[in-house]
Amino acid sequence: MAPKNKYTKEEMISAALRVVRAKGMEALTAKALAEELGTSTQPVFTCFSTMESVKKEVRAAAEEVYDAYVAQGLRQEISFYGFGTQYVRFAREEPELYRLLFLTREDGACGALEAMKHSQQRVRPSLEKTYHLSPEEADRFFRDLWLVAHSLATLIVTGGCPYSDGEIGQILTGFSVSICKTIKEVPGFTSGTFDRNRVFRSLIASNENSREQQL
Repeated sequence: MAPKNKYTKEEMISAALRVVRAKGMEALTAKALAEELGTSTQPVFTCFSTMESVKKEVRAAAEEVYDAYVAQGLRQEISFYGFGTQYVRFAREEPELYRLLFLTREDGACGALEAMKHSQQRVRPSLEKTYHLSPEEADRFFRDLWLVAHSLATLIVTGGCPYSDGEIGQILTGFSVSICKTIKEVPGFTSGTFDRNRVFRSLIASNENSREQQL
């Protein structure tokens, strides 16, 4: 009879997650996990057949951490703004987990886009309710603002973000107002069928008229 493993599967996953949080997924090896547990590699392979199965479990655990950040954001008074700030906070506080979920490819698929779709499904009902949008409009709103939040978060993780949390909040708010106003006031914007030239000519003419009235 094989000896009983003194570590549970959950304990091993937690230890593996600690390794990834500290050093990244590339550092997660059987040896590194065994050292984190304070044991040999034997218990690791008694519980898991391969390290790939360990990494799959770690990715799922990282998604749970991310989902907790999202849930906290959605509980804020302006839930979509809460999501954006929590997304950026996740990148700042959990950079290696952010790299794992949003900056790596899994089975040939783009991790960022898959994670975006996962978040989009969670946020869509809040957008529809708060801003009185159709499902299609809510998805367009989310996608465009997510691209901004993702860009800022990626700058944070890669060490190149010059903006404070306050400035990031202003960027997210400004873009949110702009995209919502455009969806509401430009027919065909969501579907991409609007006349771009006409819209820009109208904006320029409106601005010129305002300046003339001020003179």
